Amino acid sequence: MLSIKHISKRYGHQVALNQLSLDIQSGQFCALLGPNGAGKSTLFQVLTGLFAPDAGDVELFGISLRHQPKKVLARLGVVFQQQALDLDLSVWRNLKFHAQLHGLRWRESQGQAQALLQQLGLEDAWERPIRELSGGNRRKVELARALLHRPSLILMDEPTVGLDPKSRRDLLQAVQTQVREHHCMVLWATHLVEEAEQADRVLVLNHGNLIASGTPLEVTQQWGADTLEQGFIQICQPSRQKENA
Repeated sequence: MLSIKHISKRYGHQVALNQLSLDIQSGQFCALLGPNGAGKSTLFQVLTGLFAPDAGDVELFGISLRHQPKKVLARLGVVFQQQALDLDLSVWRNLKFHAQLHGLRWRESQGQAQALLQQLGLEDAWERPIRELSGGNRRKVELARALLHRPSLILMDEPTVGLDPKSRRDLLQAVQTQVREHHCMVLWATHLVEEAEQADRVLVLNHGNLIASGTPLEVTQQWGADTLEQGFIQICQPSRQKENA
C-alpha cells in the first residue's frame, strides 16, 4: 500500500500541497485529477524524491521515504510528463541503460524487456532508434522501461500530453492490463476527465487539497452532478474554489 501522510509543500507564500493524505491499495488504478496548478506535479516530485516535503512523509508498504529513500525509490516505476529517452539510442539500448541503473543484469532482464515490448505491440521496434518512433510508441517504450524492474507502484505524470486519441487510448489500456496482470498500483495524473472516468478510483486535487475521492460514480454523486466532467468543471470555477479554500 502507498500511504501519503500529511504532506505539505510551499514555494514561498504559495501552497502547492496542503496537509495532503491519501492511501492507494495494490491492484488499484487511481487517477489523480486536477486542473493545471492543482499540485499534481509537485506531488509526483515528492513521491520520486526530487523534492523534500516541508512536512509529512510517504510510506510504501510501511517503508518511509524520508528515512529509507533508496528502498522506496527502488520499487517505483515512473513515466514523467516530459519524455526522458535518448533519441539516438535504439529501444533496447534505452532499456538496457535503465536496467543497469537499477543494478539488473541485462542477460537476465533482456527477456523481460522483450516480453514487455511484445505486450505493448512493439516487438518489431527492438533495434529502432527512439527518434524514429511516433509519440505514442515512445510513451510505450517509457512504460516498458518503468515496468522493467517489476515495480510495486507506477507513477504516470500526465503521460498522454501531446498524443492523439488512439495513442492515448492504447497507452491507458496497456497500463490497465499491467494492473490486472501484476496487481501493482498506478497513480495516473491527468486533467482529462475522460481518462479519470476509466479509473478504479478518482482522487481530485485542487490548490494542493484533496477535495474528492472515490469511484468515478461516487465522486460524481458527491458533487451532485450528472457527469464527472460537469462536476469537475463546477468545482474548479473560481467561486467554488473560494468556498473550498
